[in-house]
Amino acid sequence: MSKKGREFMSIEFGMPTLIELTDLEENAKLCNNLGLKFIELNMNLPQYQIESMKKTKMFQDISKEYGVYYTIHLDENLNISDFNQAVTKAYLDTVIQALMIAKELEIPLLNMHMNRGVYFTLPEQKIFLFEKFRDSYLRSIQYFKTICENLIGGDNLIITIENTEGYPAHQREAIDILLESPVFALTWDIGHSHSADDIDEKYIMQNECKLKHFHIHDANGKKNHLTLGEGNINLLEKLNIANQNHCRCVIETKTVASLHKSLNWLNTHWEQ
Repeated sequence: MSKKGREFMSIEFGMPTLIELTDLEENAKLCNNLGLKFIELNMNLPQYQIESMKKTKMFQDISKEYGVYYTIHLDENLNISDFNQAVTKAYLDTVIQALMIAKELEIPLLNMHMNRGVYFTLPEQKIFLFEKFRDSYLRSIQYFKTICENLIGGDNLIITIENTEGYPAHQREAIDILLESPVFALTWDIGHSHSADDIDEKYIMQNECKLKHFHIHDANGKKNHLTLGEGNINLLEKLNIANQNHCRCVIETKTVASLHKSLNWLNTHWEQ
């Protein structure tokens, strides 16, 4: 178990919402007991849909009682560029409402995945529809950026874009547009990066000044979300990069036991 309240250099460490725990209070109690600072609320779970998070007093009360704060992980299916405008509108509305809740709860960060979109498989290549219809795709990205900028205004709130399975060219172009804005930044998921043969690492490091958030877990080949120290990632290198950029870090292992073991690894392997 971690040393309660210990500060790991300039990094603030947090935990994901764990599926084996039944509710927010159980997660907050564990977070407090482990000496972690925040919980990343996962909007794929039914407990953290917009309708539930609108009960902001409950979230505020639990935050105060256990001395933790929140970040938000937006729905992994989020697609703010779908060619079906009804689908796009639903996801944009979700982001808008999540931002409003974040402002009320003083949540500093929302994490999102970039949707790669549908692709057609031809005999010798894959053609992504967002690449094929690039102008339409990039217009939707620009529109999304404008909406988020207007909503966030001067508040201390950012949206970070997480790497997943390797950014194709059209996604890098879209992220470049978003990163022009101070309200957008990057999340480095080091396990996803490892499993994608580090294809995104060069792009991330070229934009290191926009790096604000990490998902920390170990990986072995394509196997992700391992306990720290049980895979092949150079964890100390990545933690040092996180520290240099004053990033928050979610220890994104998926069980209580793995979280305990990962904190033990941090205590014994990463010293100031």
